[in-house]
Amino acid sequence: MRVRHVLTQENVEIIFHAAAYKHVPIVEGNELEGAKNNVIGTKVVAEAAAEANIERFILVSTDKAVRPTNIMGATKRMAELVVQDLQTREPQVKFSMVRFGNVLGSSGSVLPLFQTQIEAGGPVTVTHQEVSRFFMTISEAARLVLLAGAYAEGGDVFVLDMGKPQKIMDIAHRMIELSGRTVKTPGSAEGDIEIIVTGLRPGEKLYEELLLDHDNLCGTPNPKILRAEEAMLGPSEVASMLRELNVAIKTANAAHLRKVVRERVDGYHEPQGAPAQQYQVDEI
Repeated sequence: MRVRHVLTQENVEIIFHAAAYKHVPIVEGNELEGAKNNVIGTKVVAEAAAEANIERFILVSTDKAVRPTNIMGATKRMAELVVQDLQTREPQVKFSMVRFGNVLGSSGSVLPLFQTQIEAGGPVTVTHQEVSRFFMTISEAARLVLLAGAYAEGGDVFVLDMGKPQKIMDIAHRMIELSGRTVKTPGSAEGDIEIIVTGLRPGEKLYEELLLDHDNLCGTPNPKILRAEEAMLGPSEVASMLRELNVAIKTANAAHLRKVVRERVDGYHEPQGAPAQQYQVDEI
């Protein structure tokens, strides 16, 4: 009711829905709240947008929604499925989704974390020697999301071309060197800043993907924005998914929620690792 009132009162024409719990380890340990906010919250705002007959609704999604190993990514994929389904019943609104990876300098980004650790004299913490991520700047991400929203025809899944993924270990080395210091050599007294490998956190991947199938891509007027043709659930399947999610949330049954995720999110597989509370909460 409150969302509908705001949309009508403010004469909203376009919604960029970026609200979500996005911290992988925290959502992994609080999966019911993650699903409530990321899936049910998206449904509430998207349905209010349809009732208010706004022009466009753009869901800001994530590369972690593709073959997710964590509940955060799985709930973002479920949010995509909800929006795709709503498009089939509300053709007057152009619904779309935009997936991209990490934004440099944003809240939870690895760069401010490394900077703080370097200023404190170290150590700099990296979860795995081989972990890599896609990155783009805040201005580039904002510009491309706005453009993708303008290109929407209805039910689109847009993927931003983020170039090649960058190894987090390489970024740590470069930041230490750019600070005018040197990386401490393991087992010796040489160097200024030590890099410690802490181990992958619950639900964390070594690398992220933006697509399930790279053959299902087509271009847009901007070469940095691609449109993906991906499978969607039927109306009855989405309705069943939402019913079961609500049951899990209302009964505080995390095991049931994970069962729904396994059944409905293509490519999801259970993470391996220690409980989330054993890990630092800094995002990559």
